[in-house]
Amino acid sequence: MTERLPHEKGFHVSWDQLHRDARALAWRLQGQGPEPEGGWKAVVAITRGGMAPAMIIARELDIRHVDTISVKSYNHQTQSEPKVIKAPNAELIGDGKGVLVIDDLVDTGRTLEVVRKHMPKAHIATVYAKPMGRPQVDSFITEVSQDTWIFFPWDMALQYVKPYHGTDD
Repeated sequence: MTERLPHEKGFHVSWDQLHRDARALAWRLQGQGPEPEGGWKAVVAITRGGMAPAMIIARELDIRHVDTISVKSYNHQTQSEPKVIKAPNAELIGDGKGVLVIDDLVDTGRTLEVVRKHMPKAHIATVYAKPMGRPQVDSFITEVSQDTWIFFPWDMALQYVKPYHGTDD
């Protein structure tokens, strides 16, 4: 048996699946905030992957204050030392109390360690989580194994794929 290439042990997420999972995360977060009636004062998306789920969650929870924090930690599929290249509005966000920080995935947790330093009281939520990064996340929807590569819809194009076993004729 031949060993699979990294992209062959993948978890492929469609736009529809991402939307369903982000809505499920919103339902889990509803009423959990420290604001009156369990509300949240703002959403901060970790760019770029957190932008789509943050938009869905902000809509579902009727949160109008939306900002971003840009943390660069990947160069294609290679992870490097994370660094903040754009911070959210400090006046609005403060120490993060009442703020939902949203990302698509926590992998090793290194990006979220940097984010927590900027917003230590924020509630961090991701749609997907890997075991190494789970301790950095307050809420998530789906866990995948550490060696699984998640293919998000913004990274995909439709193309033919050869079957794992046998032929396609």
